[in-house]
Amino acid sequence: MAKVLIIGAGGVGSVVAHKCAMNAGVFTDIMLASRTKAKCDKIAAEIREMHGVEIKTAQVDADIVAEMVMLIKQFQPVLVINVALPYQDLPIMDACLETKVHYLDTANYEPKDVAKFEYSWQWAYQERFKEAGIMALLGCGFDPGATQVFTAYAAKHQFDEMHYLDIIDCNAGNHGKAFATNFNPEINIREITQPGRYWENGEWIEIEPMSVHKPIEYPGIGPKESYVLYHEELESLVKNFPTLKRARFWMTFGQQYITHLQVLENVGMTSIKPIKFQGLDIVPLEFLKAVLPAPDTLGENYTGQTSIGCQIRGVKDGQEKTYFIWNNCDHAETYKEVRGQAVSYTTGVPAMIGAMLMLKGVWMKPGVWNCEEMDPDPFIEQMNRQGLPVQDQVNQTLSVEQ
Repeated sequence: MAKVLIIGAGGVGSVVAHKCAMNAGVFTDIMLASRTKAKCDKIAAEIREMHGVEIKTAQVDADIVAEMVMLIKQFQPVLVINVALPYQDLPIMDACLETKVHYLDTANYEPKDVAKFEYSWQWAYQERFKEAGIMALLGCGFDPGATQVFTAYAAKHQFDEMHYLDIIDCNAGNHGKAFATNFNPEINIREITQPGRYWENGEWIEIEPMSVHKPIEYPGIGPKESYVLYHEELESLVKNFPTLKRARFWMTFGQQYITHLQVLENVGMTSIKPIKFQGLDIVPLEFLKAVLPAPDTLGENYTGQTSIGCQIRGVKDGQEKTYFIWNNCDHAETYKEVRGQAVSYTTGVPAMIGAMLMLKGVWMKPGVWNCEEMDPDPFIEQMNRQGLPVQDQVNQTLSVEQ
């Protein structure tokens, strides 16, 4: 049906490439490109061996618009799937604008020199993408991404008004490492060391990092200590669902992880300010990233599950109602299928689904959009087909409120 160019060959990029190859009727010609072509070649060899599908590979520096434009013109894809670093969102969007090619990413833009992420930079592209007749789909991973689809699905099928939204994210897996992050260490640590925020009564409430926490019961897993973070999908959800009185995002962290992180923070290793070392400018967090296990190496022997969902309270036909919609994903099963761990899988599969719906014309309109602005039903249908089965409960006590 269409050519697709995937940018980024980390854990998520690998999953996206595998799942696109497994849906070759839609993704008829696939190219995987990153700064390090050898990583792409390794993934291509796995895909050839496991799925019998040939994909192309290329080297590109996604920070450089001219390089991206040249590669796009050479390969001529219909869509670029950006699973590189969030710093590279804007250069890749610029390249798509110049070449009039559709765009999809899984995380919103943040500047490299400031630990801050928001949609304003990408929403500013709305009119230019409309005028060019191309679509940009933002944040189409799991959270953001599937969690927004879950919220839209609840709004469409379960509520007249949604009042309270809690997104809960648990990784109860064990990779056997003393300390490792399940996605890019630099992005992960920047995210959780900045102040938390949640939406309440029409304004953002800011809190100290990791200062609000409680045990939450996760289906099939049990209670896990969960912490309020600021997460990007909250920004678009409170905009698109203005009846929300409160919206929060919770994520689990084990005590060992928190202890390591506190020590690293105390000794300055999570700083993004360059320091001089032997005459060189070194960013401590970038150095830490280099010595930590790469997320795409964690899959083998990883056990346990992830559980991510939305717990919502609101009103239907004048009566108060609760709704919980979620997915559980098994690390060992995802490794068998695509040689990846579940955190990469739960991000990569929704990216492939979003791309599929765009290419089929099901989710296609010029401009810049978030996932909850699309029809949620075909996305949920594909989650059930593509390895992320969706479960839900109506009018049960919400564990986040216990």
